[in-house]
Amino acid sequence: MSDTPRDPADDHASPANPDNQIGLGRQSADADHAAKIAGDIPPRTAPDAPVTPRAKARRAGKRHGVAQQETPSTGHQWDGITEYDNPMPRWWLWTFYATIVWAFFYVIAYPAIPMLTQATQGVLKTNARTEVAAEIERFAQANAPVQTALVAAELDDIPADPQLLGYATNAGAALYRTWCTQCHGAGAAGGPGYPNLLDDSWLWGGSLADIHLTLQHGIRDPLDSDTRYSEMPRYGTDELLEPTQIVQVAGYVRSLSGLDHDAADAAEGAGIYADNCAACHMDDGSGDRGQGAPALNDQVWLYGSDPETLVRIISQGPYGVMPAWSDRLSEAEIRSLAVYVHGLGGGE
Repeated sequence: MSDTPRDPADDHASPANPDNQIGLGRQSADADHAAKIAGDIPPRTAPDAPVTPRAKARRAGKRHGVAQQETPSTGHQWDGITEYDNPMPRWWLWTFYATIVWAFFYVIAYPAIPMLTQATQGVLKTNARTEVAAEIERFAQANAPVQTALVAAELDDIPADPQLLGYATNAGAALYRTWCTQCHGAGAAGGPGYPNLLDDSWLWGGSLADIHLTLQHGIRDPLDSDTRYSEMPRYGTDELLEPTQIVQVAGYVRSLSGLDHDAADAAEGAGIYADNCAACHMDDGSGDRGQGAPALNDQVWLYGSDPETLVRIISQGPYGVMPAWSDRLSEAEIRSLAVYVHGLGGGE
């Protein structure tokens, strides 16, 4: 800004205005510079020829002049994401067409179309059921010699024969997983109402012969005339004992295993036990395997040891059933299963 006082009457664009003198000087310099540039450009005698596009530009612009169209939407939109109706990739389409062709030849070659009684067999005449049956028969023929030897051998001699023992253990494990895990558990530890096969507490005996007999004929199986059978009276249901007496007997039974109990109930229950229970479970509660009466003094309980469970068992009487396997498994399979169970750790 200049210190010269301004005339208020001066126009804002007037050269007399000191603020405009710098801008005027710059405009004059720009005009001189433009004239100099224009004087250096030679005059043209003819108009410029049109520029030919380069080859690369032509290759990149094959669709030059075609209006770009926006990909249509399928109408599905969620959370700001729109589904466009783009064409499928060519490789995907050709793969899809190839599967259609493959399926056509498959229907002709293999069983595929269901009919009234069976499916079409196909020109190759293959049958999965027949192939599986043939494979099973092949293995049965391969195992026939060792199975024959297993049946011919004495039960107690099987563990001493490495070949028979190895076959019986492997075959028995497969049979156990197929037929026994539903009740005795995958680890053979049993559960409430289902005996533990890992310990040395057996209702009907834990020798190889006892296990074999139990597997053959089952326990209380109504379909097998030779089944192992015993039945505990229903002291409450049949009103053989008063409810108070049942509670007292339950207290005495708990005392046989050293469990917490009411001393007064146990004292009263001792006489009731001697009159009604000792004939099967013995005076000391050691049980009787000959009739499947469990021991009551070893703290091994099939249904539970709490007072409520004992009262229920005494009142209603347990009646567990194990099916006989002689009509489902061959003798070689029953022997294999017996050897496997005997070898779990509780066999005698």
